[in-house]
Amino acid sequence: MHGFHQGIYSQYLNCWFSLLKMEAVRSTCNKYEYLLFDMDDTLYPLSLGINMACRKNIEEYMLHHMHIEESEVPRMCLELYKEYGTTMAGLKKLGYEFDNDEFHAYVHGRLPYELLKPDPVLHNLLLSMPQQKIIFTNADEAHVAQVLSRLGLEDCFQGVICFETLNPHVKPVESIDGVIEELTQDATDTKKNESLSFKTQILCKPSLEAMEAAIHITNVDPKKTVNTENTYLTYFV
Repeated sequence: MHGFHQGIYSQYLNCWFSLLKMEAVRSTCNKYEYLLFDMDDTLYPLSLGINMACRKNIEEYMLHHMHIEESEVPRMCLELYKEYGTTMAGLKKLGYEFDNDEFHAYVHGRLPYELLKPDPVLHNLLLSMPQQKIIFTNADEAHVAQVLSRLGLEDCFQGVICFETLNPHVKPVESIDGVIEELTQDATDTKKNESLSFKTQILCKPSLEAMEAAIHITNVDPKKTVNTENTYLTYFV
């Protein structure tokens, strides 16, 4: 059944991408050169249940690791997501301290990735588009790697903007051309950055700061860039 849902979704994306391609070439003087793709619930359908499984894991983390009152968890989880872009960002904003990697390992590391299947139709559609394609997601790099690998789309994108890219406190950042920009740190800086994983406020979509950071990191022309967010198109102007 999940394969059927994914097949129908690919047909929908086929029509959607065709419209995007026509829009991209409708004028030679205003051609779009860059496409920023959201990943979750965009490259695969919401109906697979990955989103709900992720939300369940977040709620369990809040309950068992942060000891938030059980009756408050569902409401708090949803409200923080709506206000701050991710529940994680909202929790940090409220002053909760926890390790980012531990949170991601619990929330994403336990997802039913087996529901994601290779999508050759989507693969061919993406490769047929001449624009540079970049993943732009709030998720961590391990989750991005799992999703793209399971869908068979690893070779379809020229770059990835993810949690570690927007919040480079400890790990190196990979630029769009594949060059690794090491964050040089002495022993004091390393210790400081480890504590930042617990306390620093998180930069994430849909904040204007995150959008500006994405444009800066990828060095794209915002006037020639389309951002796809959960299959909706937005234009940087």
